[in-house]
Amino acid sequence: MQVLTKKSLPLGGFAGLTEHQLVTDKSVFGPRKNPNTFNGLGNFVYLADAQFNPKGQTGMHPHKEIDVISVMIDGNVSHEGSLEHGKGLATGDVQAQRAGGEGFSHNEVNPDNVKNRMIQLWVLPEKSGERAAYKKYSPKKVGSTHIYGGSRLQQETFDSSTHIHIVNLSPAEPVSFDKETLVYVTGGQATVTEENNVFESEDGDLIRSFNAHFATQTHAQLIVISQA
Repeated sequence: MQVLTKKSLPLGGFAGLTEHQLVTDKSVFGPRKNPNTFNGLGNFVYLADAQFNPKGQTGMHPHKEIDVISVMIDGNVSHEGSLEHGKGLATGDVQAQRAGGEGFSHNEVNPDNVKNRMIQLWVLPEKSGERAAYKKYSPKKVGSTHIYGGSRLQQETFDSSTHIHIVNLSPAEPVSFDKETLVYVTGGQATVTEENNVFESEDGDLIRSFNAHFATQTHAQLIVISQA
């Protein structure tokens, strides 16, 4: 088990937001990679935990040949751009944008007078030249919701052998993983057990494990990245 804590990393940011970058995969970032951050898993290459300033925004900017997943942890964001302009995200919502070969431009805006919090994840597509597309999810309050990855034969999620789930963990429903996973805790606390190692995780902890069990006494929210 490996653990990386958000508070151990420097606070960066740009435009109207501040962020901690926890995953910057060397395949994408090369010499710009912070050596204290984790590499990714499969085609998953980036994770940032961001807070938008009141009325803050990213500014309109482009992406190409990347899948961008945004998980709204607290507050609201207004989505502008070439894909589903005018969509909004509230606490708990998720959007997934596939840039593909077409590419897209977007601006995420905090419409409120208080800070919000959003996690952004990047995954490299397994096939280049795809059409740009957009999906939105409202994960279950308890249990696991699949938001990314799967077969090309289904339409619920963007296809990939890299999978992302939002897990809202309750005391009655612990979860176990029998392969390598990256798990980012975005709310509450969870006890992580792997063989003889026990770790009390909290919001802002990123855990890489190979055979781990997660349990909570109250509630915890996890973003789980795995490879098929």
